Amino acid sequence: MIELHIKNMVCGRCIMVVRNELTNLGLHPVLVEMGIVQLEEISLTEDQRYNLEKKLNELGFELLDDYKAKLIEQIKSLVIEKIHHSNSLDEKINWSKLISDQVFHEYNYMSGLFSAVEGITLEQYIIRQKIEKVKELLFYNELTLNEIANKLGYSSNAHLSSQFKKNTGQTPSQFKKTRAIDKNRKALDEI
Repeated sequence: MIELHIKNMVCGRCIMVVRNELTNLGLHPVLVEMGIVQLEEISLTEDQRYNLEKKLNELGFELLDDYKAKLIEQIKSLVIEKIHHSNSLDEKINWSKLISDQVFHEYNYMSGLFSAVEGITLEQYIIRQKIEKVKELLFYNELTLNEIANKLGYSSNAHLSSQFKKNTGQTPSQFKKTRAIDKNRKALDEI
């Protein structure tokens, strides 16, 4: 069995697209999750690898070879999964424990590596992802700001508003009123 790491897999649709492409290329996926694919194959021929890389690149994905890049992608996938695809972050998440438990490295090492490779701190990346989720929830207009704050694990409505303003230049209320929500939302892999 071979395990591959793929960059920019950020949602369920990405998983479906990658699974379909693997099958179309004659490969046999056993597991396809955000950022990770396990194949029945023991190894890939040069042609299979080339065709897979080419197809993934055409679709906006990237096959990762570098160990450090794989670790960074694992962290990003974990953060995106928790913030964007979990029902709730009601309890305050201990990100350092979660990341070190899932990636099997000390948090300080992972945090330093993330900063060196991505140019922003891991904490700032998590905040940016949370702010993007706030934008999405504001767009749907189904939850109050207090409910959004609770859903995303903020200690208070004021904390969410302060962090939102610091990152967007507007309060959530101003952002909502300007209807700038569509124009200011970013794809998760661009954050």
